[in-house]
Amino acid sequence: MHRGSGNPRIQYILANCQGFGVLSKSQNRHRALFHNFCFSIFVLSMRNLFVLSLALNVSLILRTMYEREQSHHWLSFETQKGQAVQKTRLALSSSSSSPAATTQVDTQDGGEKILNLARGDPTMFEKYWQQMGDKATVVIPGWQHISYFSDVTNICWFLEPKFAKEVVRVHKAVGNAVTEDRHIVVGTGSSQLYLAALFALSAHDLPEPVSVVSEAPFYSSYPSMTDCLKSGLYKWMGDARSFNKDGAYIELVTSPNNPDGHIRRSVVNKSEGILVHDLAYYWPQYTPISSPADHDLMLFTVSKSTGHAGMRIGWALVKDREIARRMTEFIELNTIGVSKDSQLRAAKILEVISDSSERAGSSEEGESFFEFSYHLMSERWKLLREAVEHSGSFSLPEFHPGFCTFLNRVSEPQPAFAWMKCERDIEDCESFLQGHKIFTRGGEHFGFGTEYVRISMLDRDDNFHLLVKRLSAIHI
Repeated sequence: MHRGSGNPRIQYILANCQGFGVLSKSQNRHRALFHNFCFSIFVLSMRNLFVLSLALNVSLILRTMYEREQSHHWLSFETQKGQAVQKTRLALSSSSSSPAATTQVDTQDGGEKILNLARGDPTMFEKYWQQMGDKATVVIPGWQHISYFSDVTNICWFLEPKFAKEVVRVHKAVGNAVTEDRHIVVGTGSSQLYLAALFALSAHDLPEPVSVVSEAPFYSSYPSMTDCLKSGLYKWMGDARSFNKDGAYIELVTSPNNPDGHIRRSVVNKSEGILVHDLAYYWPQYTPISSPADHDLMLFTVSKSTGHAGMRIGWALVKDREIARRMTEFIELNTIGVSKDSQLRAAKILEVISDSSERAGSSEEGESFFEFSYHLMSERWKLLREAVEHSGSFSLPEFHPGFCTFLNRVSEPQPAFAWMKCERDIEDCESFLQGHKIFTRGGEHFGFGTEYVRISMLDRDDNFHLLVKRLSAIHI
């Protein structure tokens, strides 16, 4: 018998063939030949079905690949289109002043998308660190850094020596702060260091809290951070220019200032005052570095200097040993130290930055981090100013250029935030922009008028370009 003739499907075919009387049972030889013929038909049918199934599967795979390729081309086109917008400085035309044109801009560029630019999340710097690849990668074995302690001989006993070394190195490379004869205190971001400074600078035997002030517009988190625990040691007292109380006080000097980007100096100037200099933005991408900052207590953070906000690492340069000890005591009571893993990662990031700064322009390193960031901020501010000018509904602060010792040329301040004012009798700028799906932080949070808003300049490219398009299309 032919191989496979016991198969139920073959038996079914043979039975049907016999049922129709195609052959007589007595014709054995012919019957066998016919069986073989029917089996061949069955095999060919199965092969045809297999080929058909294979063809359908191949067709499906090719269709999927085609759709993916078309999607890739669309994304590539959108990216190229965004780049073209940047290169042409928006190329704003007068026809976009009509309501129809405004609707068209929003529809073409995600009109339903809400732009939340109220916070300064520095995702803008992702591009540079992607280009660095493994240069900034840190591998930490599971058995390392189990202990609380880093260096018991140091006042700040949880400060990693590698991180301290790179802090000194980056300040030397940039030339923005004096590190000699300073104690380094590491904190979980500059926010923790700010509270540690208040704790260390407040006299613990006074009958009333020490006043804390800063010139308006001031950093919006100062009031809430100062008073969140209702401490008996210190109390927020608002705008430094209107402060006239006798006794001890702490003045916060943020320079360049958050939110308006201007260089600041103390304004109270009373004999019992103590100064804290918040220099989170004193880096070449934001402002010209005129000379190394030389103050008793200076705060810095990696979130704005390198863009690594999620690392939660900051540092203070403290001249007085006792103040550094008391700041360390606060952090010990607050969090029993600072993550060693974060410190080591921050040390690696700072090392890469210092390397790029010291070898800038060489074939090995190419453009330094601060050169890259400076050009990116410069381009963004140019686009924003063009959009605001085209709209006619807003205004931005003006800055005076200065010589930057790091860039070795004259440069203009280009802050991390845009302190924008709504014109044309718009009293509540924050609410007005919310109507255009642009979320900002209103001036009242900074001790100022509601006609002002703070807008982050540090978001990703797609959100920033959508911001300038929407602003340019607003006409009142």
